[in-house]
Amino acid sequence: MEYKELREVLTIKNGKDYKEFETGDIPVYGSGGIIAYIDTYAYDRPSVLIPRKGSIDKLYYVDTPFWTVDTIFYTVINSNIVIEKFVYYFIETQHIEKLNTGGGVPSLTQSVLNKIKIPVPPLPIQEEIVRILDNFAELTAELTKRKQQYQYDNDKLLTFDKKTKWEKLIEVCDYVDYRGKTPKKTEEGIFLVTAKNIRKGFIDYEASKEYISEDNYDEVMRRGKPQIGDVLITTEAPCGYVAQIDRENIALAQRVIKYRSKTSKLDNSFLKYVLLGREFQEKLDRAATGSTVKGIKGSKLHQLTIPVPPLEEQERIVAILDRFDALCNDLTSGLPAEIAARRKQYEYYRDRLLTFREAKKKEAM
Repeated sequence: MEYKELREVLTIKNGKDYKEFETGDIPVYGSGGIIAYIDTYAYDRPSVLIPRKGSIDKLYYVDTPFWTVDTIFYTVINSNIVIEKFVYYFIETQHIEKLNTGGGVPSLTQSVLNKIKIPVPPLPIQEEIVRILDNFAELTAELTKRKQQYQYDNDKLLTFDKKTKWEKLIEVCDYVDYRGKTPKKTEEGIFLVTAKNIRKGFIDYEASKEYISEDNYDEVMRRGKPQIGDVLITTEAPCGYVAQIDRENIALAQRVIKYRSKTSKLDNSFLKYVLLGREFQEKLDRAATGSTVKGIKGSKLHQLTIPVPPLEEQERIVAILDRFDALCNDLTSGLPAEIAARRKQYEYYRDRLLTFREAKKKEAM
């Protein structure tokens, strides 16, 4: 198998400022992706864009006219030697973030990139490798789009007009704000759910494993013991993560507020989905304070309003969102698991197809 340095199969070009141009439909790429659209292009052939500063692990394959700024390189590839998409897939396997030459801000240089060695099999073999990897990439993209569609439908279900009754949390929920002295931790006993365990929609019991003694449980939970179905929300680090209690005999730590419906007009599961919803989360974000680490006081959180449609409508929405939740968020059988499996499969075949180990062995013989 013949190997060449990148400089032998392509030329790396610097990006430039775009501010002098008019607005148009040509995308302008920076190291983080598209940052603007203008009426002029720098290059109109397929190219691999390689960040020079910042997010140097993000490669882009572009096959329509584009412009690049000075934080990202573009490449002029000799397609008589290598297919552009083949170059993209190969450089992905090189984890070029490891070639960082910067101190504070990650950086790459042309001289370092030019020395990367790329295999150059016959063009028909390159075409077949690209075809196989494109199929994997398209499937992963389709699964991701499906998840985004579920999220859109989720938000739409939780959008209510002015005719719907809105209530403050404190008006429709009993609550407990677990503040005060940090409970003494033990090696085993009652599982202590902290802010670290609460994710967006579920409790991750593996994220942090802390316990309090059974003797100390009544004292720690004297403000109110958690029950299955109670809804939890974090008030800091992170702020606004929501979960519903799904097991008995647990304790709750600081920076966690527990809500429970105090009226038959509000379903706890519906409450969970509302607190997770985009509209409430945006409202919470506006009410929170702090720059680096945002937080919200319980007294302020309790005053935020939520929609309280008729109970039968809540139950209908919960039934739909439970199915969405299983499809979108189940780590073992839902879309995340399927996307992760496809991504893993893609990376496996990409690495196998682009290492040419078998070919090397045969040549050595």
